[in-house]
Amino acid sequence: MREVIVIGGGVVGLASAWWLLEAGFGVTLLEAEATLGAGASFRNGGQLSYRYVAPFADVGVPLKALRWLLQKDGPLRFRPEADRRQWRWLAQFVAHCNADTHRRTTMRLLQLGELSRTAMARLDGILPKEEFAWREAGKLVVYRSPRAFAAAARAAAGGEVLSAAECVAREPALAAAQGVLAGGMFNRGEAVADCHAFCAGLGRRLRAHPRFRGVVRANARGFLVEHGKVRWLDTSAGMLVFDDFVLAAGIRSRTLAATAGIYLPLYPLKGYSLSAPVRPGDRAPDISVTDFERKVLYARIGAQLRVAAMVDLVGEDAALDAGRIAGLLRQARAVMPLAADYGQVSAWAGLRPATPSSAPIIGATPLANLWLNVGHGPLGFTFACGSASVLADVMRGEAPSISLEGLGLRV
Repeated sequence: MREVIVIGGGVVGLASAWWLLEAGFGVTLLEAEATLGAGASFRNGGQLSYRYVAPFADVGVPLKALRWLLQKDGPLRFRPEADRRQWRWLAQFVAHCNADTHRRTTMRLLQLGELSRTAMARLDGILPKEEFAWREAGKLVVYRSPRAFAAAARAAAGGEVLSAAECVAREPALAAAQGVLAGGMFNRGEAVADCHAFCAGLGRRLRAHPRFRGVVRANARGFLVEHGKVRWLDTSAGMLVFDDFVLAAGIRSRTLAATAGIYLPLYPLKGYSLSAPVRPGDRAPDISVTDFERKVLYARIGAQLRVAAMVDLVGEDAALDAGRIAGLLRQARAVMPLAADYGQVSAWAGLRPATPSSAPIIGATPLANLWLNVGHGPLGFTFACGSASVLADVMRGEAPSISLEGLGLRV
């Protein structure tokens, strides 16, 4: 039996560990934090949007980005770094901002999204959905600009096109925003859930699995490579030797991979969220809502309203920015003023590791026993189960159920 260590205890690492166990591997998990799912998985937007997967890189995005930078509560912030990784990533991102690349990447992500939906369903008998507040809420994307709404309506593939009044009728929590909406697109079958609770539940199932060897609580420092293979992993708990090594450590993956001579085109997209308690009588949304122009997500997860937004390009700085939190709270109060108790919000910020194309990197590396499951950006929860099933197939030498074109490491 091949013994594998999965580096990273977020939703992608945990899903990878589970699918590898089910594929017949012996699995150890390495996580630096005291609890599983404590990084980008902790309080993300909670939306499982299997069909709303369009890459961030698109035609016109560079010009939009300039406008966003001038907006007080705009969705983007940029702080130049004396780090060439930032500038290299930005150059690659701009190169992906064309129609053909966007179309091809969208098709790949749709395939991965559908695989992820079916893979998540296969966990039903293992991890009951009520354990992580899963609801098939549907997704409503609302537009403020008539031009943007018209373009979305023309491109609609299976979704319902709704007027502003119909959006409010479908989701009454939007009543205060009706006057600024041009319309919306509604898709059934999309879900919301508590990613951190999913991580905790899956962690408990891992510990009960007969091939699970346990969790090593340690910091990974780097790899020692000899003769085209990883010889061992250097950690704060000592040198660890395994047959195979899976890197699923979020943004830390790029630094660890560099110790093995591998460049990973990852950059941390810093995002924020607010969680506010929903009281009896509050008008929290039943449907998952995305405010397209503002790039703000609203979802009721259990007894909480989750509001998530923003992309800050500020390096590996996960500190809360009081101004960004205040701006997000202003927008939530304006769009859904009666949805929750905004006087009792808790705030969070996390670093979402993204590739320039928005497509994750799954599978082999030039080193025979080092494998990747990284770069999911803001869609880690959405893609975790699908990418884990792909990784397990590849590691046991089987053809995955979707093509890896555009999802592998370019060397």
